[in-house]
Amino acid sequence: MRLYTHPACLRHDNGPGHPESAARLAAVLRALDHDRYATLDRVEAPRASREQLLRVHTVAHVENMLAAVPVGEMRRLDEDTVLSPGSAEAALRAAGAVAAAVDAVLGDGHVRRAFCAVRPPGHHATREQAMGFCLFNNVAVAAAHALAAHGLKRVAIADFDVHHGNGTQDIFWREPRVLFASSHQMPLYPGTGSPDDRGAGNIFNRPLSAGDGPYLFRELWEGDLLPRIRAFRPQLLLVSAGFDAHQNDPLADLCLGSEDYAWITARLVEVANQHAAGRVVSTLEGGYDLAALASSAAAHVEALME
Repeated sequence: MRLYTHPACLRHDNGPGHPESAARLAAVLRALDHDRYATLDRVEAPRASREQLLRVHTVAHVENMLAAVPVGEMRRLDEDTVLSPGSAEAALRAAGAVAAAVDAVLGDGHVRRAFCAVRPPGHHATREQAMGFCLFNNVAVAAAHALAAHGLKRVAIADFDVHHGNGTQDIFWREPRVLFASSHQMPLYPGTGSPDDRGAGNIFNRPLSAGDGPYLFRELWEGDLLPRIRAFRPQLLLVSAGFDAHQNDPLADLCLGSEDYAWITARLVEVANQHAAGRVVSTLEGGYDLAALASSAAAHVEALME
């Protein structure tokens, strides 16, 4: 299994007190610096190419994100989303990591799974807009790269971040080759994710309510979302791995534990083994309690390795 990351992802600075900080990625990397993860093939993430970004974002958005980065100061795009001098390089490496991971798992068979320990996260970025801490939509870059560069016909995205991946849904709304399956708390930012949203019959949103815990989360995935992914028979499974549904996370109100992330990861690996030759690419999304994030991400990676 392969781990993609890059030091540049630590240099995206949202300012003091912002929940999406470099300390998040540092906590994940420390958790993976353990003997049990010694067999991980650690690879420096490349930059995403302009071609890769333009498959899912408009020219104006890509140019604005790269040209608008300030020199020596931060620029606020909205209440939550910030550009700093290190943001462009971090965002290019984060998107480049997932594209490189797709190339690896669809290559000669030596790599079946990959985890991209990167930031900024991506699943709120729409085709035209950065939002919700996200500049480029990393998992969407991965899916579009698999379709365009590798000729895949069916790519599934599983998103268990506590916030709905509105950007991913927006980008693939009319793309039946990509299935998007999401569990998330509702109501909660960004206010999207209705079960009535169907796109081209490829969108499956299953909201949870504040206070819901492991039983309902597992029942929702086991009884509904996982069967839909199986029926789709994906050739590649992508994961938006947000760990902010943890009971200790300060930005939401679900009650999962790290063992629940191990469980859903193992179930997704089973689907990938059945339909996608075991091929899974996962990328870090949310998770804002450092201890909970570290333990959950470690459980996720361990399950991917098994």
